[in-house]
Amino acid sequence: MNLSDDDGKILVELARKAIEEYVVNGRKYVPSEDIKRRFSEKAGVFVTINRVVGEERELRGCIGFPEAILPLYEAVIEAAIAAATEDPRFEPLKKSEVDKILIEVSVLTPLELIKVDSPLQYPERIKVGEDGLMLRWRWGSGLLLPQVAVEYGWDAREFLENLCLKAGITPDSWLRKDVKIYKFQCLIWEEKGNGEIVRKHLGERW
Repeated sequence: MNLSDDDGKILVELARKAIEEYVVNGRKYVPSEDIKRRFSEKAGVFVTINRVVGEERELRGCIGFPEAILPLYEAVIEAAIAAATEDPRFEPLKKSEVDKILIEVSVLTPLELIKVDSPLQYPERIKVGEDGLMLRWRWGSGLLLPQVAVEYGWDAREFLENLCLKAGITPDSWLRKDVKIYKFQCLIWEEKGNGEIVRKHLGERW
């Protein structure tokens, strides 16, 4: 999917409108027909909400769709509302918080199974700052966006260990033969404190 920075700005604005309409007015945002046509292609997407605390940002919610099951415009709206109201780690976003958050939209490439002869090869097949990871095992799954590893300063091994924790299994479970690990890349746009929307650069991506 080819997306310009203008597209990214519109997607972030769409996510904000969806959050504001739902949290403030209790309604689901209905985009224009032009937006529906422009972003009709299906794509995986995550919406991240950060709360501004002084000079710092704190995670306030993050939910999305790892795979392309919805048109992009619809996926952004659904993920934005869910990030604001359904992330089990947080209370639902309050009306009073809407003006104190910054929104980030990550559009994902298709998941790619990381093929290895031995699980010990996983760290060398992962590019921190470029790849996001998803783990699937018998009882569930877990996903971490590429920016998470950068923000926490993880190396590839630490990235894998924290991915396992996100999936609800022990940190060394990436060494198990019954675990499958996928990678993907993202195009990411984020709101800045000055109202500007910019592309977030982590490394070379699609």
